[in-house]
Amino acid sequence: MRQWHYNRENNEVVELLISHQTTTGLMLLRKAESEMRIGAVSHSLLMLIVGGTASLIVGTGSAQAAPRTQTDLVEFEKMTWVEVRAALAAGKTTALIYTGGVEERGPQNANGGHNLIAHATAEAIARKLGNAIFLPVLPYTPNDAESIPGTIGITNELLAAVLERIAEQAALNGFRNVILLGDHAGGQPQVYEQVAKKLDGTLSGGARVFYCDQVYRAANDAFDQYLAQHGYPPGLHGYLFDTSEMMYLDKDNTWVRRDLVSSAVGDSVVDGKAQFGPHSPQNGILGDARRSTAELGKRAFDMKVDYAVRQIRSLLPSE
Repeated sequence: MRQWHYNRENNEVVELLISHQTTTGLMLLRKAESEMRIGAVSHSLLMLIVGGTASLIVGTGSAQAAPRTQTDLVEFEKMTWVEVRAALAAGKTTALIYTGGVEERGPQNANGGHNLIAHATAEAIARKLGNAIFLPVLPYTPNDAESIPGTIGITNELLAAVLERIAEQAALNGFRNVILLGDHAGGQPQVYEQVAKKLDGTLSGGARVFYCDQVYRAANDAFDQYLAQHGYPPGLHGYLFDTSEMMYLDKDNTWVRRDLVSSAVGDSVVDGKAQFGPHSPQNGILGDARRSTAELGKRAFDMKVDYAVRQIRSLLPSE
């Protein structure tokens, strides 16, 4: 076999004679090298596919949430009808109807603070009772819009009608007891008491209806006493009490403007009355929220839950 070769030293092209054996060897060598390259690529590709599949399997497995047990299910709107039926059969026959509210509560707090607190409190009460499920929080309660934007309220009559309807529906779903609770003063205690008295024992299956008032006025008064005993200033609205509670519950930092808490002071409160004057800030705060902390908020929250659970247990008929 002939093959031409260029000689760089003398700038000449020379003819080389290569034997058949040598040619065959070179061809085999080149084939082996090619197969090795293909094999290496195939091996790498195989490892990539296997590795990617394994990662996909692991990732998929880790993304799947652990199955919840029936004892974990206390929020009606996040349950399926099958889960509700199973929970009722297991003894969770008490329905909590909690109202919140939307109103301005100072530059530092979001308008829906009552709803944030009501939802968290209802869940904590249901879990502590062990035999309850809380229905979706009602976001509006009796109130009137003011010159400061942020408040949206309904009337006492509308609240009464809504509470009656939801209580009736709860009984038709199979609940044996219905508890009315509120986080806002609007309609308390009159509307709640009247609805509970009107419906108690008259609903489907003879369901009982009760009003839990301790979670609001009694618990609030007890916490205000704690604040006074420890040298904190008094307040009525948007002050240290509710600001602290919102700070405790605000896990994603969307409900409280923490950078404004240090300046969150409004009209002073003396003997339970706001002192308005010519220099009133009119900022939605009645009292002083500047010393608010999540730790104080936890104390207030736990106190409300404890007061409610004690009262509800005393109200429910013994099995």
